[in-house]
Amino acid sequence: MVKPKRLLGLLIRLIAFGATLAAVIIMATSREKGSFFALSYEAKYSDTPAFKYFVIANAIVTVYGFLALFIPSESPLWRLVLALDLVFTMLLISSISAALAVAQVGKKGNSSAGWLPVCGQVTKYCNQVTGALVAGFIAIITYIILLLYSFYTFLNSLLGKTPCRLSSPGI
Repeated sequence: MVKPKRLLGLLIRLIAFGATLAAVIIMATSREKGSFFALSYEAKYSDTPAFKYFVIANAIVTVYGFLALFIPSESPLWRLVLALDLVFTMLLISSISAALAVAQVGKKGNSSAGWLPVCGQVTKYCNQVTGALVAGFIAIITYIILLLYSFYTFLNSLLGKTPCRLSSPGI
């Protein structure tokens, strides 16, 4: 029988895995042909280094998340998993920050630099990028919750699983 704590940890990890996988699939399949005056072009994620970084980072975290599902919490490797959760959470945060900055320029443009917004011409592409970023945010929030849960579990086992008392006995 699976312990409820282990089941909760697996459920959080499964949600994180699904969110990163969704972010990879949605961003990697985002492409659309558009035209600006008589000029025809194709918008795809691989044209933007920040979007490539987003896909690669989420793909790495997806593979890690899948492998971490099969490591038992009693294993000596679990402390490594805790450290890697922190590293990969930071990787996800940096990748979504870069992708969000580029997406903002694509949506709003930058009048100071003379960059025009492109989302009016390639709305399907921009909607897919938005969906990938939403999945990325869900992954980050899930990994932060996972980190807090893992730290709690780790510290609880380190301190002997005794509940914290705020007052002395007899008061």
